[in-house]
Amino acid sequence: MNPSELNKLIALWFEEDIRDGDHTSLSCIPATQMGTQQLIIKAHGILAGVEVAKQVIHYFDPELQFQGLISDGVEVYPGDIAFRVTGKQLSLLQVERTMLNIMQRMSGIATTTHRYQSLIADTQCHVLDTRKTTPGLRYLEKEAVLIGGGMNHRIGLFDMILLKDNHVDFAGGIAQALTRARDYCKEKGKNLRIEIETRNLDEIRQALETGIPDRIMLDNFTPERTREAVDFIRAWKSDKYIEIESSGGITIDTLRSYALCGVDFASVGALTHSVQSLDMSFKAVKE
Repeated sequence: MNPSELNKLIALWFEEDIRDGDHTSLSCIPATQMGTQQLIIKAHGILAGVEVAKQVIHYFDPELQFQGLISDGVEVYPGDIAFRVTGKQLSLLQVERTMLNIMQRMSGIATTTHRYQSLIADTQCHVLDTRKTTPGLRYLEKEAVLIGGGMNHRIGLFDMILLKDNHVDFAGGIAQALTRARDYCKEKGKNLRIEIETRNLDEIRQALETGIPDRIMLDNFTPERTREAVDFIRAWKSDKYIEIESSGGITIDTLRSYALCGVDFASVGALTHSVQSLDMSFKAVKE
């Protein structure tokens, strides 16, 4: 994420948490007292958010000294120390919760993504995230997916065309939606990839006949129907390779069955919308 854009978010986070002051710390900690705190890992997982945490810490107090010990993407275990921070105790106490919230959230997403992708590492399939993200945190959550070994789908509505069932229904059909999307890109000078969601073999056939889509999404197909659809698409004569994505209700238990059907991608909303944060704490180092 662009550092200046992240700083805007950080400012909002501290305004939300501190406002006119951390009165608990101010009431009992001298302003000049120095100390050190360290980030202690309390669960097995994939670490993510270290670079973001560093920016959060330095944004609040540029004089805080950050000592990184473990990098993003590294597998961690209970008792590991990810980093230490030295400086004014007041600053350490005030950055603690905001920094931890980000570290725990991003590490939880990276850990979950790693679990999913590890299950299909021997296939051609890649796990994708979705737009089912926390408002304001999408870039960080999608960065955590990458750290965990997954891949990003589109970032938002601006960087790819994804024609879903409602678009198709409102446009009057598969061919109409795809044709309008292609013409729109030409008219606006946009070099956007075009994907279309399909619900059955007939819609897949209609999409293929246009020669337009770069990717076809198989929405809520069973593994059996997915294999049939993959065979159908791969048998279709086309001048370009058409990517295939499985989507809809894919879980940790069913992911591999979809990957073995030969799809290129499996999108999993659970990577970001229902992930468990990785347990960790930011504790004072006693002299």
